[in-house]
Amino acid sequence: MSFIGIAVFCVLVGDLEISTLDPWQEMGRMALGAVSPDFFTTENLGRAFLNTLAFAIIGVALGSALGFALSMVFHNPGVRFFCAFIRAIHELFWGLIFLQAFGLTPLTGVLALAIPYAGIFAKVYSEILDESDQAHLKAAPEGTGFISFFLFVRIPDVWAHIKTYTLYRLECGLRSSTVLGFIGLPTIGFHLESAFKQGNYEEVAALLYLFFALIASMRWWMRPKLVPFYVATALFVLPVGADISMVNVVRFLTEDIVPGPLRWVESYNVDTFYIFGQWLRVVVVEQALPGIVNTVVLTMIALVGAGGLTLIFFPLVSAKFFGRWPRKAGHMFLVIMRSTPEYIMAYVFLQLWGPSMLPAIVALSLHNGAIIGHLIGHHADQLPARADAPKGLNLYAYDVLPRIYRQFLAFLFYRWEVIMRETAILGILGIHTLGFYVDSAFVDIRFDRALVLIVITALLNISVDKISRTVRTRLRLSRSPDIV
Repeated sequence: MSFIGIAVFCVLVGDLEISTLDPWQEMGRMALGAVSPDFFTTENLGRAFLNTLAFAIIGVALGSALGFALSMVFHNPGVRFFCAFIRAIHELFWGLIFLQAFGLTPLTGVLALAIPYAGIFAKVYSEILDESDQAHLKAAPEGTGFISFFLFVRIPDVWAHIKTYTLYRLECGLRSSTVLGFIGLPTIGFHLESAFKQGNYEEVAALLYLFFALIASMRWWMRPKLVPFYVATALFVLPVGADISMVNVVRFLTEDIVPGPLRWVESYNVDTFYIFGQWLRVVVVEQALPGIVNTVVLTMIALVGAGGLTLIFFPLVSAKFFGRWPRKAGHMFLVIMRSTPEYIMAYVFLQLWGPSMLPAIVALSLHNGAIIGHLIGHHADQLPARADAPKGLNLYAYDVLPRIYRQFLAFLFYRWEVIMRETAILGILGIHTLGFYVDSAFVDIRFDRALVLIVITALLNISVDKISRTVRTRLRLSRSPDIV
């Protein structure tokens, strides 16, 4: 109830104004495009899909490998903070950082995915290992070596969870790879953004439908035995970009990201630090603080909104409530909601309601509600049926909901940090979160200011993750709910 109360307060103070007078003409064009997709307009469509897959596969594979190595020492406070920091920065911002240093090269896209995913994998793999059944570990013969013990005792017990989560993260990687197209990398997102800006909604619909089909078909084409083949093929088909200029790399690291007042200073004195303090005050007071307030307000409303939609969505895919064909329709609906990048959803709602927090809130609520609803629906199906179970609304309210409620809360609080991260890319649409000020700093070529704001964004996300873990611990919820 506390979170609902906070969300209600945020609704009262947040910018939820509807400012459009007549959005229906544009919405009509979008609806017409949705029912008449044009699959032949996009140039190099096949190549764009291959690029999207290549970036996702290599980025997730590299992130998984690095994350697995980090999970072995995740108990170290320094490693834990490092992983929290790198995963707290959205892939889009990592992309913008590497874009300044490496340009539009494959390295930019791969690192933008691999670095934050390494932090995510390290956390989840570590928690999967910690929460595995420890009883069988005592059965290992005395004197068993560490490597043999790890490979033949610990890993087999958690392999199914690791494999399932890694597959889920690949789905996320496909969405993230698409989003990287918004900064110029040649993925589907590049063509999506161009089509949206030009109002070519038939092309937008075609690209989205093909992307939905790619996500929905993962269960058939993604097989663990084929992973080495996919990785090798992805390395081969990665797009060829411009050569990396070491001059640009050195300039970016030694000049561009150094705060303006400290750049090219031969000796530091009181005046230097005073000017730097004034510069930092402007960044913090005029940009960081308003951005933090708006980010927190948007996040809290979206968190509660996602929770409410989850409770509506999960019966759509549960055999306890619907038959086979209604469940297939519900599954397809949730696939569309969770696969559509939040940027695209928010853009559509922006046409309907105008620039405010409302489009972002609805987009984040729908996207995350669909993800958690999918997970909770499958969790509900695993509950043993009672012989005296009621039916209909009584089954939902008095049997299933009380039994899945703790798992529902675990998933919801687990997504809290993710929801806050996702507000970053929505700042590009003009919503004044921290992401808006970061994007503005990059546009103005003020990389020093952008870096400070990105660090503040990361620290804010780390704080929310810490609060989330504390809440889950006090409520005795699973620290790492199984991702299926």
